[in-house]
Amino acid sequence: MITQGVQITGRCSACGGTTTCDVGQFFDHGMLHWGTEGRCASCPNGWCEEDSGPITPESIRQALLQAHGPARLRLSGDTPSLVPVLQALRSARELSLGEARAQATELAETGLTGTLVEMEILAVHLRRRAIAVSVEPTA
Repeated sequence: MITQGVQITGRCSACGGTTTCDVGQFFDHGMLHWGTEGRCASCPNGWCEEDSGPITPESIRQALLQAHGPARLRLSGDTPSLVPVLQALRSARELSLGEARAQATELAETGLTGTLVEMEILAVHLRRRAIAVSVEPTA
């Protein structure tokens, strides 16, 4: 399992008190999951939410990127054909052919960036098609 999380604070919608919220992404059994769990220090307000799918809510992504910084996925060897790259990107991210072409070009030139979990998921899909890639933190 690949996981990344962060704890953030905010204001309670019920009483205005301080909330503590754990948010994160994880990759388990071939699927991207995300979750958020929080509670208010001043009242009984609390919540827990988890879901899965190719897209994590932007608020969770941004919290992870702020706390941990982005990760970069790069090709680490010669790729004779972009066809397997396109197939991997389309299956991992449910992209149109045009979107997959744009991301494949970006991957071949500068690399793709996102959260660590997102880049590791793409790496798994690419490696399944014998495409050598590396994931590293961006500097």
